[in-house]
Amino acid sequence: MYGIALDLGTSGFRAELVDLETKKVIKTSMTMKHPLPGGNVTDHLDFAISIGEDVAHSIIIGAVEKMIDGFDVDSSHILKMAVCGNPIQLSLFQNSEIRDLAYIGKNMQKRLGIDNVQREAQIFQAKDIFHVTSNLVNCLVVIPPAIEHEIGADALAMMVKTDFLIQEEPTLVTDYGTNAEMAIKVGNRIITGSAAAGPAIEGQGISCGMLAAPGAITDVNLEDDFWRTSVLDKNMQTVKGHLIDPITGKIIERSDIVPDGITGTGLISTLSLAIETGLIISLPKLKYGNIELGEGIKVSEKDIIEAGKAIGAIRASQLTLINESGIAYEDLKNMYMSGASGTYVDPVKARKIGSCPDFTKKMVQFGNTSLLLARDIVIGKVKLDTLIELAGDIKADHLMMATSDTFKKLYACELGYWTEGMSMEVYRKLLRMSKLPELPTSIEDPIIDKRFRKVLSENSTGRVEVIEKSGVTLEEFAVGCIMCHRCEKECPEQAIFIKGDVDIFAEYDTLKCLGMACKRCVSVCPVNAIDFQEIKIID
Repeated sequence: MYGIALDLGTSGFRAELVDLETKKVIKTSMTMKHPLPGGNVTDHLDFAISIGEDVAHSIIIGAVEKMIDGFDVDSSHILKMAVCGNPIQLSLFQNSEIRDLAYIGKNMQKRLGIDNVQREAQIFQAKDIFHVTSNLVNCLVVIPPAIEHEIGADALAMMVKTDFLIQEEPTLVTDYGTNAEMAIKVGNRIITGSAAAGPAIEGQGISCGMLAAPGAITDVNLEDDFWRTSVLDKNMQTVKGHLIDPITGKIIERSDIVPDGITGTGLISTLSLAIETGLIISLPKLKYGNIELGEGIKVSEKDIIEAGKAIGAIRASQLTLINESGIAYEDLKNMYMSGASGTYVDPVKARKIGSCPDFTKKMVQFGNTSLLLARDIVIGKVKLDTLIELAGDIKADHLMMATSDTFKKLYACELGYWTEGMSMEVYRKLLRMSKLPELPTSIEDPIIDKRFRKVLSENSTGRVEVIEKSGVTLEEFAVGCIMCHRCEKECPEQAIFIKGDVDIFAEYDTLKCLGMACKRCVSVCPVNAIDFQEIKIID
């Protein structure tokens, strides 16, 4: 008999098939992207509200069913499923209320009748939300409780699966991802927040980016005068990649594995090494136009800008939490890193580019805490009653970055630094002008404590199923379309196709479409034939 631990991440889903008798992970399944259009939680929320929660829910459930199919076991033998994620993803998964997460104002929430939505622990039959064909007839689904309605199960996991809650010294924890959850603990006070960092931190939204999958470059290091890449093999293990000249792209020593792209952790490593070796003159300016990583894989100045927006949002949010807590930057003793990006990134390189504070004495890396908590629930290591009691005991304040003047000032500095070539000298001057504390001197040789076991290390068979087509095709009747195909030409992701003779339809690939944040196809249509509103799933 089996159980499933499922992490609904903003950039993609990961699931583990667990043998309930041996309590071992026997197979891992992961999607290449999130199945909904868009690259962050705001896009997903906007899509669900504009298009319909039922449509968004059906797309997510369909993606999870494809992951379960990839396990290649009799679904009637799956008895338990534990699901973790942020409040938006969990609400869409359950097809429950999401509007309270979209509207900040209490008055608006009250007018809509959504001012008191509770996100408590849930246990229900899988057959109540999955399609009949999935055959999950014996499966119970367990949803861990939220701490508060904005502080979901992923934040609870981030605190529970580390020793964050018992720390007496000021400690900051960040679950790195497209939506970076974070919290700071000072004494008995806990303040939570999140940074809508965007997809670059997960290897998306950049020219040669990809999520962690076979063929992905995850790291680069200096070897002699050249760069040695590290690549994931078919079993998701890191192996030696090409030795390459980053200026010309010439492969000095060829690896057996041809890389397909670069992950977010690989991008962070690339930026760090480029700064160290002088290939970056001043952000985002590259000395030779591009950084070549082999087989047509390169990092451009545009990629650096996209990465900078993500890294800058995370750093600005972390600094905002520290300011809000009332301590000086130098008083922060511990920096905890979790999530897939927080697990596999080199913390020294992360410090160098600013995705985690370089003024802490100690850095601790944990694993994917959201997935770890889901697994513990499945195997019975953590009881739901214990989590409910713990969530009730945690008294956390939630800081909305969108309404924080401190965050706005800090992020303006970050944007200037990453996208306009502003020097750190000017950055510090702007902080003084904004009456914000100046950044302290970097601490050399911090303590690095790696407490994680890689997600796949407990996998007894080493089997990983990568679900490349986790999305669907959406269809919209294109009223009055003149077949100019301008929408197809203007789409930055080549996500739209116009089809038909008499009745003409626009089809959208949800894995490619940038969703409500883009809608360039709508804006360029000369006859207003499409509006990305009245759409339906066709497969």
